[in-house]
Amino acid sequence: MITKDFLCGRLRDALTETESQALEAAVHEVIEVPARTTLVKRGEKIDKSYYLVDGFMIRYLQDRGGYRQSAGIQVAGDWVDLHSFPMKRLDHDVATLGPVTLAVFKHEQLEKLIGAHPRLARIMWFSTLLDAAMHREWVFRLGRLNAEGRIAHLICELARRLEFVGRFDGEYLDVPLHQADYAEASGISAIHANRTFRLLRERGLIANREDHVGLTILDRAELEKIGEFDGDYLYGEGQLELSEPY
Repeated sequence: MITKDFLCGRLRDALTETESQALEAAVHEVIEVPARTTLVKRGEKIDKSYYLVDGFMIRYLQDRGGYRQSAGIQVAGDWVDLHSFPMKRLDHDVATLGPVTLAVFKHEQLEKLIGAHPRLARIMWFSTLLDAAMHREWVFRLGRLNAEGRIAHLICELARRLEFVGRFDGEYLDVPLHQADYAEASGISAIHANRTFRLLRERGLIANREDHVGLTILDRAELEKIGEFDGDYLYGEGQLELSEPY
C-alpha cells in the first residue's frame, strides 16, 4: 500500500478501509526523484501535491545572498505540499535531501476524493495542521534555544517522527542531513554547527558513523533535556495525544 505510513502513530487507525482504498485509488503515479533536487519553486503554479513514500525532503526560503533558511523537514508518510491544493502556489521552495519516492496526487483528483469522503478531508486537514504545530515548535527552537539545544531538538524531533513510521531503531538515525543542513535548520553558520556537533560528541550524546551517513544517538534522554524537547506537539502521545475517535 503506497500510503500505508500516512499519519501512523496519530490518526492512521481512524481511516476506514473504504477511506484507505479511496486514498490509494487517487494516486496518479509514483515517481523517483534524485537527491538534492528542487521539486517545487516559490511562486510557481501548482496543479498536483506530493506524498512522501520514502526518503526525506526539505522546505526552505532563500535570502538575497542565496543563503537558505530551512522551514521544515518531511519524512516518509508526510504530505510534502498538501496545502498547495487550496493555495495553488507556495511561498517557499521544496527540495529532496536524498533520493525519494513520491506519490503524485492531481488536484482535480483530490477535489473528487474529499467531495466523496468528507471525513477523510478532515483527516487530511489535520495533517496540514500538524505541519503548523511543527512550525510553531521550530519558532520556539530558533527563538529560545542556543545552538546546542537547537540541534539536539532537531535530532530528537526526527527520531520521534521516524519512530511513528517504523524507521528508527532507537540508535541509528538514518537521515541524509549534512552539518550544513543542520546549520540551515538551526539558524547558525556551518562553522558553528561543526563546533556544536563536536561538543555533542565530546559529551557522549551522539557519534558519527564510519560511512558518514546519519548518526548514532548514544544518550537520547540527555539530548531531549538539552533541546527542551517534548514531543506532545506531534500529537502522537503525551498531553496532546488523540485519545478519542476522530
